[in-house]
Amino acid sequence: MIGLAKVQAPVQLNEKIEVVFDDVTHEGQGVAKVDSYPLFVPGALQGEKGMIQVTKINKSYGFGKILDIYEESPERMNPPCPLYHECGGCQLQHVSYEGQLKIKEKHVQDCLVRIGKITDAKVLPALGMETPWRYRNKAQVPVGQRNGKLIAGFYKKRSHEIMEMDACIIQQKQTDETIQAVKDICARYRIRPYDEKQHKGILRHIMVRYGRTSGEIMVVLITRTKDLPHKKKIVQEIKARVPGVRSIIQNVNSKRTNVILGEETIVLWGRDVIYDSIGDVQFAISAKSFYQVNPEQTKVLYDKALEYAELKGDETVIDAYCGIGTISLFLAKKAKKVYGVEIVPEAIEDAKKNAELNGITNAEFAAGKAEEVIPEWYQRGVKADVLVVDPPRKGCDPALLETILQMKPKKVVYVSCNPATLARDLRILEDGGYKTTKVQPVDMFPQTGHVEAVAQIVLRGN
Repeated sequence: MIGLAKVQAPVQLNEKIEVVFDDVTHEGQGVAKVDSYPLFVPGALQGEKGMIQVTKINKSYGFGKILDIYEESPERMNPPCPLYHECGGCQLQHVSYEGQLKIKEKHVQDCLVRIGKITDAKVLPALGMETPWRYRNKAQVPVGQRNGKLIAGFYKKRSHEIMEMDACIIQQKQTDETIQAVKDICARYRIRPYDEKQHKGILRHIMVRYGRTSGEIMVVLITRTKDLPHKKKIVQEIKARVPGVRSIIQNVNSKRTNVILGEETIVLWGRDVIYDSIGDVQFAISAKSFYQVNPEQTKVLYDKALEYAELKGDETVIDAYCGIGTISLFLAKKAKKVYGVEIVPEAIEDAKKNAELNGITNAEFAAGKAEEVIPEWYQRGVKADVLVVDPPRKGCDPALLETILQMKPKKVVYVSCNPATLARDLRILEDGGYKTTKVQPVDMFPQTGHVEAVAQIVLRGN
């Protein structure tokens, strides 16, 4: 296969070539073509001209690196983060924010056409933030050791080497300050950082959650062992140094794994939750809760989902993949009845508590697989007028899509975090009698290549 690639590719490994970039991917890689052979080059932008060096060759495409840019795009910016090129957490800081929104809109459009073969749905301009910085309300940073000193930060691009950092400009400022305080306290009490190669040491990660509307902070110390030396003193110092802290948690993860949180969670001080609001809906957030990391844009996303549901007040709505009830509770304020289903039992318990917290009585939640629970509801006579899905990146389970086609709700609202699987699933629904009317990209993660989208799908003939 390597020999074949060398024969077919019109470029040689390490060759230096002058190119013009005619496209850019959503991950911030410029695309240049040599005799129709695409070369992907990180950091290059559409319309730019420059010199690159070929770094890798595959049969049908290759990769390169920038040596020099002669003609720069007007969208090019100097990344404000000094660690941008090393970190890998952001992919688009070198692009103006207007340019980022255009890239994300185009990515959604391209996926619909290329993967879903959907050409007649209206893709609207991506909805962005007024200030696309300091938006993340949760940070979880690995802890390690360098020259005998405890360090915390993020992994270098494509590695497990920790880069120590004092601040991340897409994290809330309070989150950064809390991480630094907790790191200093743990270092002073000589808490041994975890060594993943040896599977020794104690402190694996520091997690901080911040309620943007409440100002409440949760600190989670993720440890390899249940034993945490100087536990009481550490708690007292965190309370003294972190304004707004309402919850200090220890999570024990004794396994050799890349999964951050373990099974056992211990409240060291305060509550087991903090509170935050999206619009007029309040949420209790635990250490393990799935809660959107950009609540400002989550409100934009959910408002759009509500708009696309076109509820009049007498509808029955099913929310598949309901999580802790975030979308369900928004829908319940406008619908007659909402049924939410989620595979994670703890999330369903959170959803029930959140419904109670908000005085919402017309929402019912069940734990299980959507493709199993929804047919059971159907047997009981539950007929959805509107079905909302907000699946993980892998998209909807095929059995759920089949269930939707059998139930035939008048409208499906699809909230997606992956345009590729959105397009794939829309094709299945279209082939089963539905039509995609419009798709709204929403920028939940400025400076990164990720984009969410809300699609409205209606049953043909209705």
